Amino acid sequence: MPVKILASADLHLGRRPSRLPESLRSSSRELGPAGVWSKMVDAALEAEVDVVVLAGDVVEHENDFYEAYRELYQGVQRLSAGGIKVYAVVGNHDVHVLPRLAGQIENIELLGRAGEWESVTLQVKSERVTFWGWSFPRPQVTYSPLAGQRLERGAGPNIGVLHCDRGQSSSPYAPVAEGELVAAGVDCWLLGHTHAADDCSYDYKSAYSGDGLGGYLGGYLGSPVGTDPGEPGAHGPWLITIEGGQIGRIEQWPLAALRWEELRVDLSAITAAEQARERVLEVARDLDQQLQDAPPQAVGLRVVLGGQSDLGSEAVALFGDEARDHLLNGAAGTHYFIERVQLATRPSIDLAELAADSDPPGLLARQLLLLERPLDDPQRQQLIAEARRRLQERAREARWQEISPATIDDEQAAEWLRQAGLRILERLRAQQPQEEAEQ
Repeated sequence: MPVKILASADLHLGRRPSRLPESLRSSSRELGPAGVWSKMVDAALEAEVDVVVLAGDVVEHENDFYEAYRELYQGVQRLSAGGIKVYAVVGNHDVHVLPRLAGQIENIELLGRAGEWESVTLQVKSERVTFWGWSFPRPQVTYSPLAGQRLERGAGPNIGVLHCDRGQSSSPYAPVAEGELVAAGVDCWLLGHTHAADDCSYDYKSAYSGDGLGGYLGGYLGSPVGTDPGEPGAHGPWLITIEGGQIGRIEQWPLAALRWEELRVDLSAITAAEQARERVLEVARDLDQQLQDAPPQAVGLRVVLGGQSDLGSEAVALFGDEARDHLLNGAAGTHYFIERVQLATRPSIDLAELAADSDPPGLLARQLLLLERPLDDPQRQQLIAEARRRLQERAREARWQEISPATIDDEQAAEWLRQAGLRILERLRAQQPQEEAEQ
């Protein structure tokens, strides 16, 4: 019989989802990390999984000890009663609290304490598998835990469990080069830290290699649930199956009760602003059909209204609080709500025609046309450089200092300019008929 391993990372027990509408705030525990952890335990027991692996940042903060203790204790005890072993490594968030929790909770074993690689070989059914793990010894680690390392292989498939920052050499969170992961000599890496999962699709029987990262299976597990709109798409643990002394299959189980999605809606064909609501509902229903294999409890939508239309601003105004809080009931009862509506429409008039005028809309149209020039055009480069300078000035303001600084590249700055300019242009053109009537 095959060995089944359920793996997850970045649970962040103690964290609650943000940007929920009022109607869902009472369900924040169920929709967040605590809820998905409970679903993972249920799924592991139902599927008769043999091992659960947690790749760091199991707990959000030190002050979440008691809440995390309750959730982790109950889950681990249920897994243990079902004969399921639990292994974990420590991440940068839970470097102090997870070892304390592990000391209080039986049947959870930490690998690689104090920043030293550690392995354990299990005999499960007729198979053997070796796990290698390394844990953060302190909140920040500026060196690579794999520098110069070639892990001595144990019996069966060898699986590495590590919380790290792949490909970021200056990171203070265990920076690891992809080449070091390849050279370490394990068959599969289960990585934590980045909340977006790598593509884990792998099936030995189909001869699909699945090693797009270069020489090994697996990769970043991602967080099991997206707690804010910046973590869109499917989230959930991975199931790794071992049979005949080799890894036979890796697949993601999308167990998260909450999901975030960007919904792009083309308004080009509408003739009245009210039709925008119909278009949004139509696209939301299409998404609901796509999610029927594993329908979540709630889906938060970041709606982007695009296409060529002069009705964008009017359309945005139609989506008040009530419409946003509960847009649609899905076929399986999924609660769809709108987290934000973004305007990305293009004016119906030709920019080149508008730019021939010397009024404010014409002057703005000329600037927008600069963004359509080749990347090496001096005037385009000057415009983008000025935009980046001003954005960085805002980023350095005191109110933003607790947020990790984001690097803004030229294309991001160009897109920001384009969207901001088009919104202003639409407003300027909407004012012109009124101004002409008053004259």
